[in-house]
Amino acid sequence: MTEKTEQPIDFRTEPSRYRHWKLAIDGEIATLAMHVKEDGGLRPGYELKLNSYDLGVDIELYDAIQRLRFEHPDVRAVVLTSGKERVFCAGANIRMLGQSSHGFKVNFCKFTNETRNAMEEAATDSGQHYVCAVNGSCAGGGYELALACERIVMADDGNTSVSLPEVPLLAVLPGTGGLTRLVDKRRVRRDLADYFCTLEEGIKGKRAVEWRLVDEVVPRSRLDETAKARATELAALSDRPRGAQGIALTPLERTLDGDRIAYGHVACVVDRARGVAEITVSAPEAPPPADAARIHAEGVRFWPLAFARELDDLILHLRTNEPESGLWILRTQGSADLVEAYDRALAEHASDWLVREIRLYLARTLKRLDVSSRSMFALIEPGSCFTGTLLELAFAADRSYMLDGTRAADDRSPATIRLTELNFGAYPMPNGLARLASRFLAEPARVDELRSLSGKSLDAHAAAEAGLVTFTPDDIDWDDEVRLAIEQRAALSPDALTGMEASLRFAGPETLETKIFGRLSAWQNWIFQRPNAVGQKGALQVYGTGQRTELDRRRV
Repeated sequence: MTEKTEQPIDFRTEPSRYRHWKLAIDGEIATLAMHVKEDGGLRPGYELKLNSYDLGVDIELYDAIQRLRFEHPDVRAVVLTSGKERVFCAGANIRMLGQSSHGFKVNFCKFTNETRNAMEEAATDSGQHYVCAVNGSCAGGGYELALACERIVMADDGNTSVSLPEVPLLAVLPGTGGLTRLVDKRRVRRDLADYFCTLEEGIKGKRAVEWRLVDEVVPRSRLDETAKARATELAALSDRPRGAQGIALTPLERTLDGDRIAYGHVACVVDRARGVAEITVSAPEAPPPADAARIHAEGVRFWPLAFARELDDLILHLRTNEPESGLWILRTQGSADLVEAYDRALAEHASDWLVREIRLYLARTLKRLDVSSRSMFALIEPGSCFTGTLLELAFAADRSYMLDGTRAADDRSPATIRLTELNFGAYPMPNGLARLASRFLAEPARVDELRSLSGKSLDAHAAAEAGLVTFTPDDIDWDDEVRLAIEQRAALSPDALTGMEASLRFAGPETLETKIFGRLSAWQNWIFQRPNAVGQKGALQVYGTGQRTELDRRRV
C-alpha cells in the first residue's frame, strides 16, 4: 500500500453501506455487533479472518458511534459484542499491516484510537455508556476495543481469553492505547501487566477478573443476559433525554476536483509542489435559530454542526490521502458578528442534548487538529472571522500571523479577532485544558483577565499585546514574511517536525489521551520501522509463513 493511493480513501459512510457491523436498538439499550466480512477489506491482498479489522471496519464503527449520539438520543447504553461464534476480535489484520506503508499504519492507529476515545467520551460527557460482551477469543486490537468500554463481561467457557500478543508475536506494541489503558485506566498491576503483555495465549476465567483485565466472567449461556443487565445499570445513571427525537446525519456532500476539495462551509486547495494545504472555513450567512426547537429543526444544516462534519472529514481526508502536504494554512472568512451569534446560541442552550452533542463534536474535531502530524499556521487577514469557536483554529495552530492594518487597494477594514465564552473551556485539548489555558501556563491569571475582552474586536496591536497571536507584519512585510515562513517550514525534516510539534502542543497536565498519543508518536515512528518488525525476516513479514523471525538482539 503506497503513501499516495490512486483512489482516495473515503471516510463517509452510512448504515445501508455497512459490511462489518450490525446495529440493533431495543429501547434505551443498543447492541453493536462486529461481524466482519472476510472478503470486505478496504484494499486487495488480505482477508479479514477471525473478525480482524482494517481501516474500513473502523470507519464504519466511527460512523455508528456518531449516529448513536445524534440519531438515537434515547439510547443510554451500548452493548458491544461479536456477531460471530467463538471469536470476539483478533485485532488489526496482520496481513494488512504487513503490506501497508509506515505512514498508513500510523494514520490507521491514530484514527482507531480517536474512535475509541469517542466511545469513552460518550460515557463521561454524553451519558451513553458502553459495555463489552466478550464472547470469544479477544486479542490485540480486539482487546483494545474492549478496553475502551466501561465494563467488560467475558464468557467463562475454558476457551475465551483476552490478550495483547503484539510483543511476542509481531515485535511491535498494541497500536491503539492498549498498554496505557491497561495500567492507567484499569489499574492493572505493573508486574502482572508485564507478564500479560508477553503471553501469546492470553488470560481467561477468574484470573482475568483477579488481574483486573475484565470486570466479570459468567457462563456463556448467561453472557448476553449479564451484559444487558450491566448496560441497564449504567443506563440508569444517564441524563440522556427519554422520548427525544434524534436528527438524521444525512450524507455529507463533498466535491473532489483535482487539487480542490469543497464542502458547504469548508474548502481546501492542495498545493502539492509546495507541500501546503490551504483550508478556509466560512462563517454562516444567516443568524442562528431563535431557540433550541429551531436548532433541532435545522438538524445537520445548523452551521456549527455542518462545518464540524465538514472539517472533520477534511482532516481525515488530508491525513490519509495527502501525506506530503505537511503544512496546513488555516483561514476563515465571513461575518464575525454571525459567528459570535452562533456561539451565544451554543452557550445559551448548552443544557439541550443536541447542543451538547454539537459542542462535544466540535471539541473532538479540534482535537483531531491537535494530534495531527502536520504543521499548522493561521493567517488572519481582512475579511477573516476568527471569532470564538473559529478562533480556536488559530489557537490550535503552531503559529498565527495577523496582518497589521490593511492592504493597498483593499477597502475592507483591518483584521480583528474576537473572544467569546466558548474559548474558556468549551473545547478542551487532549491535556484537559482550554487552549487559552495551555497557551498561558506560566500566567494562569491571564486567562481570567482575558475574559474581560470577550466580545471585543481586537486589532493586530491589541491581539499581540494580549498574547493571542504570534506575529503581526504590516502590508509591506506580510507577503515576504508569510512566504519565508512557509518555505522555511517546508525545508525542515518532517520527522523532526512531527516529534517537535507533538512535544510542544501538550504542555501542562498529562492525561490518558496525551499519554496515548505521545507514546504512539514515539514508538510508532520507531518500532514500526525497525527490521525486527518490518525487515525481510521481521515478525510482521514472516508471521503465518512458518519461517522464523530473525531478531537483532541489540537494545537501542
